[in-house]
Amino acid sequence: MKKNILILCGGGHSEHDISLISSQYIYDSLKDNDQYNVYHVTILHDGRRIDREGKEVELRRAGEIAWKQGSKKVELHYAIPCIHGPPGETGEIQAVFELMGLPYLGCSPEANILCFNKVSSKLWFDALNIKNTPFLFLDELTTATVQKAHDFFDLHQGAFIKAASQGSSVGCYPVTKKDQLQQYLKKAFELSQYVLVEKTLKARELEIAAFEHNGKLYISHPGEIICPTSFYSFEEKYDEKSHTTTDVEAKNLTINQVEKMREFARKAFTGLKLSDLSRIDFFLTEDGEIFLNEINTFPGMTPISMFPKMMENMGIPFKTYLSERIQSNARS
Repeated sequence: MKKNILILCGGGHSEHDISLISSQYIYDSLKDNDQYNVYHVTILHDGRRIDREGKEVELRRAGEIAWKQGSKKVELHYAIPCIHGPPGETGEIQAVFELMGLPYLGCSPEANILCFNKVSSKLWFDALNIKNTPFLFLDELTTATVQKAHDFFDLHQGAFIKAASQGSSVGCYPVTKKDQLQQYLKKAFELSQYVLVEKTLKARELEIAAFEHNGKLYISHPGEIICPTSFYSFEEKYDEKSHTTTDVEAKNLTINQVEKMREFARKAFTGLKLSDLSRIDFFLTEDGEIFLNEINTFPGMTPISMFPKMMENMGIPFKTYLSERIQSNARS
């Protein structure tokens, strides 16, 4: 019997359009497999759900997809929540699938919540003894908290402000002058209840693909983001005019540096109880210090994305990986 697979994308937030591109990559990876019926559903900005033909559908509690016009409905066996940022990487969609009893690709609601919030993830990194960038977190914008940010800026001769619950560099602001602090803190608080103030690093940006396949956890060689600007912004990530390049295997790393990053990645994946796949990002400073930056629980799957490239560089085609996850976890 064919398995009915749901690919859910969109979400209506800042990474909506990127989610659509990633979902197409996943759809193309599954559509020709005669073991599956693939149903591609987009959550629009107004909350409606539509299929690839624009017909409105709804997801039902029993783990079904039903079309609003007519009586057609399909029992689902597995879901792929291809939503970057809210509500995919914030655990909400996964919680819905849990209530439906529908198996899905990716991390649990709790793991998504912990990793998407940059404050809670850094507290976990500290608890797991994983080195990460020195930071200060703020829960309100007051004279006292602005002063704390000023003191942090003075101590580290610069700062990087991040809205705690955003993805793809949304709500991130490099601060080079102290009189910029208040305006960027205000912007960050407009996007999140919590704000992170980090030490600015002059560093290489490295990424590791961590994923489960055939009962084994794979940790890739670090890949590298080579950004011509000092800040790898949303535009640099996705704009067609971006001059950023990537190396699937970063060059000029020592064996010790590679093994330290892979050790941190393994410790983060297991310690935070991640599942199926995650991209784990690092900084490597000019003096050789390694810091875990953040975890992306559903990494980009666009034609330029590093995660599927790093997986395939390990000899595992993305199509093979997806099929194994479905066969191992889909309900009967």
